[in-house]
Amino acid sequence: MDRETFHNCCSLAKMPRQIHQQHCSSYFIDYIERETPYFKFFKNYLIPNQPCMFSKKFTEDWNCRKNWVTVDGKPNLQRLLHEFDETPVPVANCSAKEYNSNPKQIMPFKEFIQYWREYIQNGHSSPKGCLYLKDWHMQRNFPEHNTYKNPIYFSSDWLNEYWDTSEVDDYRFVYMGPKGSWTPFHADVFRSYSWSANICGRKKWLLYPPGQEEFLRDCHGNLAYDVTAPVLQDKGLYAQFEEACQPLEIIQEAGEIIFVPSGWHHQVYNLEDTISINHNWLNGCNLDIMWQFLQDELSSVQREIEEWRDTMDTWHQHCQVIMKSCTGIDYGEFASFLKTIANTRISFLNSCPRNADNCQDLVAESLCALGPHHAAFDLQRVLQIFESMLSNEDFKRLDPSALSFKPEELLQEIREAVRTIV
Repeated sequence: MDRETFHNCCSLAKMPRQIHQQHCSSYFIDYIERETPYFKFFKNYLIPNQPCMFSKKFTEDWNCRKNWVTVDGKPNLQRLLHEFDETPVPVANCSAKEYNSNPKQIMPFKEFIQYWREYIQNGHSSPKGCLYLKDWHMQRNFPEHNTYKNPIYFSSDWLNEYWDTSEVDDYRFVYMGPKGSWTPFHADVFRSYSWSANICGRKKWLLYPPGQEEFLRDCHGNLAYDVTAPVLQDKGLYAQFEEACQPLEIIQEAGEIIFVPSGWHHQVYNLEDTISINHNWLNGCNLDIMWQFLQDELSSVQREIEEWRDTMDTWHQHCQVIMKSCTGIDYGEFASFLKTIANTRISFLNSCPRNADNCQDLVAESLCALGPHHAAFDLQRVLQIFESMLSNEDFKRLDPSALSFKPEELLQEIREAVRTIV
């Protein structure tokens, strides 16, 4: 990112979302056939929060596309069994509903492969239902496999950068499912971006732009489980269904990568026996969406337990605890997340290695590849969100022990670091 692009992107990122946000679905998305400059993707898709599809050229050199797939394009179940054998994996039952999702169990990988083989042999049906291996942290458990490469377009990944520091979680997943397996209607964790690469098989995606999900709630405010279900035609239950736009329907072929923007609710079907790799991620371009999501989640919790506000001295702290149990993060950890991201970029700008060969880890390598102006853009976005947080009444009410640093001091460090670049 050069100086001019930095200033242009900072200006775009400050614009109100409704100015550059698409509110009605188009029936087409851009198809990126070959390598394109990173900052074209940055300006055309990340900042305006628009979906796109990358061709199979972007995955053709991945080891998993060679090793996990047979010559006729099917999942290589024997090779997979040899690699993972007794590994415990999370498996959902697509034939059962649990709240607005599918119930999961942990089973040995070889047991899932045995089920999959039987399912195929039985004409893609089973008395056990349609099972779907999903949300498996394969990359975290088997880093030595060198299964795939994260494309540079998705390399500014604050979510996994932060959680990797804790070494207890990440948002990189492998999905393996037979024909007919599916994922119910949802938006991704923290309203993050996601990218999903088909290693083999085909998927159908139904995508709704942000805001359309409000027309897909029942009379109790619950989000639809299946947006294709006949029950949505019941005006007594789904009074606003007819106001929703038609979804953007996309068929994803083997080898292709789809970019799903922040807050785009979606429902996904495996049209064939399919393996995919999926990352949830966020960065400076959609940080404001995450912050707004957290504010909305906290407001929802506060409404639910409003009647106890005057009976508890620690009511506000309890709201934070409940929000974290529901979403996985509270205001205190969000602040720590921003501090971690900021400190890494401040250190990078202070040392500013000349090329990726001098970088000692993947995060530093990514920062080198994207350049100092990108790091400055990141810091500007952290600064903007922190300034918003400091004026937020609920953030002001946090117990001082919830933060291990003084935000005002961090903001001053950020300003000084950015000043050296711009």
